Amino acid sequence: MEPCMGFKSKHLKLTTYGTHWSSAGATWYGSPNGAGSDGGSCGYGNAVSRPPFSSMVTGIGPSLYKSGKECGACYQIKCSKSAHPSCSGKPVRVVITDFCPGGPCVTDSAHFDLSGTAFGAMAVAGEEEKLRDAGVLKIQFARVACDYSGKTIMFHVDQGSNSNYFAVVIEYEEGDGDLLGVALKEANTNSSAGLEEWRAMQQSWGAVWKLDAGSQLQPPFSIRLTSQYSQQTLVARNVIPKNWKPGATYRSLVNYL
Repeated sequence: MEPCMGFKSKHLKLTTYGTHWSSAGATWYGSPNGAGSDGGSCGYGNAVSRPPFSSMVTGIGPSLYKSGKECGACYQIKCSKSAHPSCSGKPVRVVITDFCPGGPCVTDSAHFDLSGTAFGAMAVAGEEEKLRDAGVLKIQFARVACDYSGKTIMFHVDQGSNSNYFAVVIEYEEGDGDLLGVALKEANTNSSAGLEEWRAMQQSWGAVWKLDAGSQLQPPFSIRLTSQYSQQTLVARNVIPKNWKPGATYRSLVNYL
């Protein structure tokens, strides 16, 4: 695997600290110190409880979820003493990993259904349980860049993949966090003019992208990502090996930051 970081930026980049804050409602679900659900609708599975997500995750209402296109996006959230006396006022970062389909998630203009861990992280130290008793909490949120401290992008091959159909969960994209487009390049597929031939993948659901080729695919595969917010491109060369297996996870050598 060789890194190839060909960035093409069309928009301003996100920063890792929130500057433009908006109001939202917040609740929490699952166990008090857990990761919400087991994976959530984005398809990350038990990765939500492990580093770098580390249970700091959230389900999101439809206004921000956008049919799964925002899976992987990062937000800073905070609450003030005026909302609840146990609020610290300090921002914490969460990642969208799930969808919240009803109740205040629909009626609020924006709503975060946080893991118990993430909800408690907004509290003054030692008052996490008091804050979790708040019910629906008024918070502020800001979109920020994801920063996983040097962790590279991972590709988890869907169990249903075969020689003609390839689907993959894409994890730990820094920067925008969410993806506008994904493309796959098979082995030895350059055009007569020497140009690389990329095949567009479709978003299947959440963070899962698929290619239904209709004929046998030729590994190893390179994967090209285009980020949603800044529209930067990034290529993970030969990240899926010739002897790839359904259910396996493959680590690239690249990331956006």
